[in-house]
Amino acid sequence: MDTGTFRGLITLFLIIAMIGIALWAYSKRRKADFEEAANLPFADDDEQPTSDKHASLESDSEADSRKDRGDKKL
Repeated sequence: MDTGTFRGLITLFLIIAMIGIALWAYSKRRKADFEEAANLPFADDDEQPTSDKHASLESDSEADSRKDRGDKKL
């Protein structure tokens, strides 16, 4: 098998894979899953992230410690 034949087979394989992925992505069975995934950014989260709460507590304690030392930069 020469290089041209090998490259042709690889190209054929990649074209078939591309068509397969396109058929999978646009199949009716996957539509509901993709619509759900598309609406995830709009989902209503009632819970606040805990990392922001923790970060704000640290910044408050730092400001209090600066006031105790008499630092003017807040």
